[in-house]
Amino acid sequence: MAPAPTRSPLPLGHATVPRRILRDGQPHHPLVLAEARRRAGSVQLRVADGITSFAGSIRFVYLHAALFALWMLVFEQSPWPTLTLVVSLEAIFLSTFVMIAQNRQAAFQQAKADHDFAKSDQELTSIADLTRQVHQLTTEIHQHVMSAPALPSLP
Repeated sequence: MAPAPTRSPLPLGHATVPRRILRDGQPHHPLVLAEARRRAGSVQLRVADGITSFAGSIRFVYLHAALFALWMLVFEQSPWPTLTLVVSLEAIFLSTFVMIAQNRQAAFQQAKADHDFAKSDQELTSIADLTRQVHQLTTEIHQHVMSAPALPSLP
């Protein structure tokens, strides 16, 4: 069982910032934690995240199904012109929140890809340096062995 997420003791606004969230025993990528801190520090981002999170839940579907059924049965007669207007406006705003979330996710993915590229480039340079050192040591050992006096043969 994986340990529970730990939270920073310093709250930013009303939210605490995740410091190290473990999943399957592995800490999150540093950019994931930086993004969580950035989102927790902005009221606008917290509101947008809350709306997007709720709009993407099954509770949202159940709530809307119940409200629409109640509206159609109790408040308005067929063909429900006011309900159509309300649903259209809601769709406009929800699609905007989805696009905001997608844009933020794309920016985060690009930042993570850039970070991963830089890290892999550093690792490639390290591997190349280690390969050169191994080659140099192998060459030195070979030269040492080849220049050593021959051992007398056994009778």
